[in-house]
Amino acid sequence: MKVVIQRVSEASVTLEGKLYSSIGKGMLLLIGIQTDDTEEDIEWLTSKICNLRIFNDEKGIMNCSIKEKDGDILAVSQFTLMARVKKGNRPSYIDAARPETAIPLYKKFIQALSLEIQKEIKTGVFGADMKVHLLNDGPVTILIDSKNRI
Repeated sequence: MKVVIQRVSEASVTLEGKLYSSIGKGMLLLIGIQTDDTEEDIEWLTSKICNLRIFNDEKGIMNCSIKEKDGDILAVSQFTLMARVKKGNRPSYIDAARPETAIPLYKKFIQALSLEIQKEIKTGVFGADMKVHLLNDGPVTILIDSKNRI
C-alpha cells in the first residue's frame, strides 16, 4: 500500500457537486492499494500513520501525533498512486488491486484507523469521481509505502 499523508487545516470530498465528507485539522490520506497487499500492510501502516509525529507541540516543533492532537482523518482511495511511468507517457496501473480485492482492504484499513485513534474516519467513495479540497498545513506531505519499511 502507498499512502500520501497531508497535514491539513481542513479537507473535504465533494461528489456530483454536493459535500460528501469533511474534516477540520488533521490528515488527508490518499490510499493506493497494490495487488499483493495484505492485512499485515494495514497493521503496519495504521500504527505508523497514527503515531507519526507531524503536528506541532507548544513550541512549534513537529513532535505530536494525530492521537495527541485529537485530529481528524479523511481517507480517500486513489488507485493512481500505483501508476508505473517508466515506459511511454501513458501510466500503467497493472500494480493496482482490482476492486474485489481493494475494497475489502480499504474498508479494513478505515476500521483499523478508527480503532487506533478512537474516532470516526471520514472517507470518500471508492472508485467515484471525487473532488478533493484541502488546505495543506505547513505544507507537510509524506509518502509511505508498506513495501519499503527499511
